[in-house]
Amino acid sequence: MAGAGELVIPGNVMDFTRTAGGRKIVLMLGVAAVIALMAAVWMWGRQPEYRVLFSNFSDRDGGEIVAQLEKMNIPYKYAEGGGALLVPADRVHDARLKLAAQGLPKGGNVGFELMENQKLGSSQFLEQVNFQRAMEGELARSIESLSAVQAARVHLAMPKDSVFVSEQKQPTASVLLNLHPGRVLDAQQVSAIVHLVASSVPELSPKNVTVVDQNGNLLSDTGKAASANGMDPSQIKYVQDYQQSVVKRIESIISPIVGADNVRAEATADMDFSRSEQAVESYKPNQAPDAMAIRSQQTSESTNASPNPGGVPGALTNQPPAPATAPITTPGPAAPGQKPAVAAAPPAPPTATHKDATVNYEVDKTIQYVQKAGGGLRRLSVAVVVNYRKSVDKAGKVAMMPLSPAEIAQITNLVKEAMGYDKTRGDTLNVVNSPFATATPETIPEVPLWKQPQTLDMGLQAGKYLLMALALFVLYTKAARPLLKKLSDMPALPPAAQDVYLQHGAGGETLALPGRRNYQENLSRAQKLASEDPRVVANIVKTWVGSNE
Repeated sequence: MAGAGELVIPGNVMDFTRTAGGRKIVLMLGVAAVIALMAAVWMWGRQPEYRVLFSNFSDRDGGEIVAQLEKMNIPYKYAEGGGALLVPADRVHDARLKLAAQGLPKGGNVGFELMENQKLGSSQFLEQVNFQRAMEGELARSIESLSAVQAARVHLAMPKDSVFVSEQKQPTASVLLNLHPGRVLDAQQVSAIVHLVASSVPELSPKNVTVVDQNGNLLSDTGKAASANGMDPSQIKYVQDYQQSVVKRIESIISPIVGADNVRAEATADMDFSRSEQAVESYKPNQAPDAMAIRSQQTSESTNASPNPGGVPGALTNQPPAPATAPITTPGPAAPGQKPAVAAAPPAPPTATHKDATVNYEVDKTIQYVQKAGGGLRRLSVAVVVNYRKSVDKAGKVAMMPLSPAEIAQITNLVKEAMGYDKTRGDTLNVVNSPFATATPETIPEVPLWKQPQTLDMGLQAGKYLLMALALFVLYTKAARPLLKKLSDMPALPPAAQDVYLQHGAGGETLALPGRRNYQENLSRAQKLASEDPRVVANIVKTWVGSNE
């Protein structure tokens, strides 16, 4: 029983826990709390390791990827800053394949799928704009397929068609490339991108395509100046490839003789990339007429039988002829055995003959067109160093001996044949036999077992499980076991103590209140007592103040 003026509140926790039902309820709550903590520790220990699924994606792609992961019941979380999406390590590849089957991520570019969402009644201008956007997105996706390109954007300027030829304009295109760190594009790859864009757009010329990288460098400038030595990158690469080819041929033919690591060669090629065209027209002296070819031949001949006037020109020539006179004597008959005399015939009238001949011969002319392509070899210089030959004496001592002059001459001849030596071209060759400096092999210290990556991973896993077991042990020893022991050792409340009493003043009167009543009933009875007998309540409060309770 409490002292004078002491108020004992019935139905508190300690009285409740001393009952059989109270002990069971508290025991169940404690066990449930301990089990919940142990389950939380176990789940923390079994939390899977997360790996990067995708990084540097657009907001549109990120929303679609998250929606698909939720449909596939794949847990995910964001990295710090939201730049990457993480999923459990054992489900990374599965998630990537399933998302790739759905076309994710799209890279932020909208392709021809934009045409699938056309609204009914859209204008022709809107259809043209959507088609141009789809074309730009598809070109950007194609360019991003290159290994060196991280992201790409394509802008097309498509002029309107006009019926007037003077007002027709050519389309143009601009390409912005974001390359991976440490990657560059050579001239051939830039030309491939230019022709890819030009071939995809009707009437687009490669000259109207501009390619720029993320640093603002103009990559498609066809009129850029050559390098300091007057050659562009393609020509420099051609020279380097040719020199490496010569070195490879030399080392491949000399290595079987002296060993793979006992020969070094270097070549310097002087290439001529100038292009020249020459037209030559030459004439040779005329040859003998019999050896010359006749182009054409013309012969004309005329004869005039009419008498032509004769004599000395003058007055006598113009006089008429004199009359003919008979001969005074005529020849008599011929004697026997002789031919009769024949009178002399009058002279034949004179004739005029004219003959012309024209012969045309072929002219000996030579026309020659010479076109010399660039990339010709003007001069080649090669230097070869051969190591000393290793020899072992009878005592087993290893010594390095120089090659004999015959061996040097043999190697020199082989190198000349391999490099294509031409003395008239000015080629030079220098073969030197010299001992090689032996490099001291670098000793790599062995990594201790406790520093090896696999050992560190095993240690982290073991430490994780050990920490989980320690947390479970502490929860059991510090929370669960003391609670169970306290509940088991708590004595039961006797039946006579089920009611509490309120004592007051000097009269020693008691007011029994059932201990099993609730708080509202006790409060109402205390208020009723204060209203009915304020003196008793005042004495109780005075007693509390005096006893510092």
